Amino acid sequence: MKTPLSIRARLVWGAFIVLLVFLAGAGWAVQQAYVDSLRAQRFARLQTTIYLLMAGAELNAQGALVMPATLAEPRLSLPASGLYANIANLDKNEEWQSSSTLGLNPPFQRTQAPGQWQFDTVVAPAARPGDTAASARAFLAASYAVKWSVNDRAAPLVFSVLEDKAVFDRELQAFERTLWTWLGGTGLLLLLAQTLLLRWGLAPLGRMAREIRHIEKGEQARVEGLYPAELAGLTGNLNGLMEQERARQTRYKDALDDLAHSLKTPLAALRASLDAPAELPAMVALQVARMDDIVVHQLGRAGASGAARFAPHLALAPILNRIRDTLAKVYVDKHLEFALDCPPALSWRMDEGDAFEMLGNVLDNAAKWAQGKVSVRLWVEGKRLFIRVCDDGPGFADPQAVLARRVRLDERVPGHGIGLAVVKDLVASHQGELTFSRAELGGAQIDIVLQAL
Repeated sequence: MKTPLSIRARLVWGAFIVLLVFLAGAGWAVQQAYVDSLRAQRFARLQTTIYLLMAGAELNAQGALVMPATLAEPRLSLPASGLYANIANLDKNEEWQSSSTLGLNPPFQRTQAPGQWQFDTVVAPAARPGDTAASARAFLAASYAVKWSVNDRAAPLVFSVLEDKAVFDRELQAFERTLWTWLGGTGLLLLLAQTLLLRWGLAPLGRMAREIRHIEKGEQARVEGLYPAELAGLTGNLNGLMEQERARQTRYKDALDDLAHSLKTPLAALRASLDAPAELPAMVALQVARMDDIVVHQLGRAGASGAARFAPHLALAPILNRIRDTLAKVYVDKHLEFALDCPPALSWRMDEGDAFEMLGNVLDNAAKWAQGKVSVRLWVEGKRLFIRVCDDGPGFADPQAVLARRVRLDERVPGHGIGLAVVKDLVASHQGELTFSRAELGGAQIDIVLQAL
């Protein structure tokens, strides 16, 4: 499978193509503007030459054209100078041509409507027999037809001026060489500058890639560099995911450790019952059921997700209702009263398994110790979720002992002594706080505060 182009290569090629199109378009526009300006300038000079011819032209009494021996434009007197003039007297069928046309047959305009200017580019006909200097050349042409009045008569005259287009072409070619040389050099400099800027701009990505390789090799634990705002969110999410994964691995290890520890007592009881064969069946049934509860509990704890940065928002009221209904059946003999205060629209970014594990453990603990009433309140302030669970039981004599792993407050209360320790781990994985205090009901009060990720 072909490897895709790198981001740097894509940007460099993209910048090159855009720059090439831009410079080509800009160069063409400037060139066309210069061509139009140069052509207009040349035609203006030809028009001025026609005015000079008109100033020197005269008609005698017979209506014949009379021109001075010298003209104000010296190029008209120099053979093959590149500037040629012609005056056609249509009534007399005569023409006057400048000395510069000697040996040439330029394509002058000889018929035209009076009072109109005509500007064009014309091409001389191919060389004819006897024309030694004439050749197929292009000319810039200007002509003007007038009614020349003399002795109460109007003689139609056509003034025509040609200039060899080679001069125009050479000037245009010089401009084009200069223009495209400078544009090409500018384009190369811009492309080089763009490449350097892209290299500088993409340097944080390369630095991040190197840090990730170090993390893969175990040389560092998290992305530690300072990155621009566009990458800060990504690095934060990467660090959060890695911390979440490490917390999950720790939770797996602790769950296995707790499972092994919790199974020691049932196994010891089974081992001791081997000396009393009569009690063995009942003891096996009791301890197998107990081990089954332990395994289910620890597997559920190990499967908790911890802080789920990308988890969807979870409605908590239905989960509370389900936990309440379950506990009401488990502790049916205590006739407990559950007071739930949770807005129906309240939701939080949390894995459903974590929500059941966290709320289920604190509610189960309250139900175990409550005399008759358990209250639960959930609310949100700013970017924090508050969970408060109270009961009317005896309360906590030693809160630190409650959070210690594998410690039970009262052997007479069913459980494995790690429920609140599990809650503590889950709260820590969600970057929250867990506190204990005396409730207004007289029993224990558990407060959980979770931070939005």
